[in-house]
Amino acid sequence: MATVSGSVPHVTVGVDGSAESTGALKWAADYAAATGATITAVLSWHYPPPLAPAPVGVAPKAISDEVRAHMQEALDKVLTKVFRTSAPENVQTKIVCGHPAQVLVAESQHADLLVVGHRGHGAFTGMLIGSVSMHCVTNAVCPVVVVRHNR
Repeated sequence: MATVSGSVPHVTVGVDGSAESTGALKWAADYAAATGATITAVLSWHYPPPLAPAPVGVAPKAISDEVRAHMQEALDKVLTKVFRTSAPENVQTKIVCGHPAQVLVAESQHADLLVVGHRGHGAFTGMLIGSVSMHCVTNAVCPVVVVRHNR
């Protein structure tokens, strides 16, 4: 399957370490295997709202490096669960500081398909779809697949 421009399709997947996002990455991996697509697994992080927005670029380098290393470790753990070893060549990773809903919608501008789990770490009990998933479905530039996780 090729995109309208004739190039290989590109899938962006939101990953936060939850079982739901792991399921989304598995779904995207199966889709990529069937279509030849490339994948970018995106993990975004932000300071919790009660702490107020943190000024960008003023954290000491040691702290920024520690946060990035922790996020990379979480992302690598999900990749290992899905691919059993390191990620294949068609899979890239990206760590972005920002609210997941805003980051994924921005990333959808460069994707042919956006894949998210039906809810992640911030889920409210009983919700059928999380706020980030809903934001992506209603605002993404490309089609969105919301993958439900079967427990």
